[in-house]
Amino acid sequence: QVQLVESGGGLVQAGGSLRLSCAASGRTFSIYRMCWFRQAPGKEREFAASISWSDPSPYYADSVKGRFTISRDNAKNTVYLQMNSLKPEDTAVYYCGARLGPRNDYNYWGQGTQVTVSS
Repeated sequence: QVQLVESGGGLVQAGGSLRLSCAASGRTFSIYRMCWFRQAPGKEREFAASISWSDPSPYYADSVKGRFTISRDNAKNTVYLQMNSLKPEDTAVYYCGARLGPRNDYNYWGQGTQVTVSS
């Protein structure tokens, strides 16, 4: 089992920045890749970014590319999402996820953290 706890959400003005954190515990040695998804009110959950646990190979959705940066600290079992140049359309609940292998789904999720960007 892997447990994930997000933090760092909040209210920010458009153009501002926030950094989200996701702390993993449990069988962290089994983690293959971690991700951030987000879900805006009335919309489906959508992919934002992901990163391998063993090498720096991030992927980004086009909507956040160039503004968001995903990174990890293996010693702290923590993944970060640095969000710059925030827009009102970035407003959503942000969820951290983990999967244990290249053929696995993201089966482990945190409780989510709210990000609200005011115009």
